[in-house]
Amino acid sequence: MPPRENGQEQPVIRDNRKIDPETGQAREASAAEQAAEQPPAAAPANGELEAQLAERTADLQRLQAEYVNYRRRVERDRAAVREQAVAGALADLLPVLDDIGRARDHGELTGGFAKVAESLESALTKLGLSSFGQKGEPFDPTVHEALMHSYSPDVTEPTAIEVLQPGYRLGDRVLRPARVAVAEPGDATPASNDDDEN
Repeated sequence: MPPRENGQEQPVIRDNRKIDPETGQAREASAAEQAAEQPPAAAPANGELEAQLAERTADLQRLQAEYVNYRRRVERDRAAVREQAVAGALADLLPVLDDIGRARDHGELTGGFAKVAESLESALTKLGLSSFGQKGEPFDPTVHEALMHSYSPDVTEPTAIEVLQPGYRLGDRVLRPARVAVAEPGDATPASNDDDEN
């Protein structure tokens, strides 16, 4: 750049217009411009281009599948963490529900306390908590915990004859098994043993 009067360099201006403004004629491209416009001499063959395209397409599909799987895994983990958090909070409230049930059984659930109890129970139901364990249903060791055992001629299979504490579940997950008294078919008297008589 040529120096200016104050010692600074002057800017260089290049005219890249294709038509000369003075003559109106098309300008010829310089050698550098012609080299830039022409494709490189060693262009890959058409088969190589297709192979590279197929490879990059497969890479892109693999990357996209990994991303989709990652998103699914994150959403599944979020749902599992939320369910565990809700289950933990509900498990801590089960003794309160037991106290409310005992108060209801004894007729002490009246007035404002009854409204609070109903509100609490409805809120817990909205979260997915449900109770189970009814008198007379068949004994299922996956959802019942037998605290007492007896024999009765009135039943044909092991049956919950009394519910000592209701069970609770959140969706399909059992938070607490129902604690029951179980009766099996048979005589109410214990069987005698022949060895004891000798």
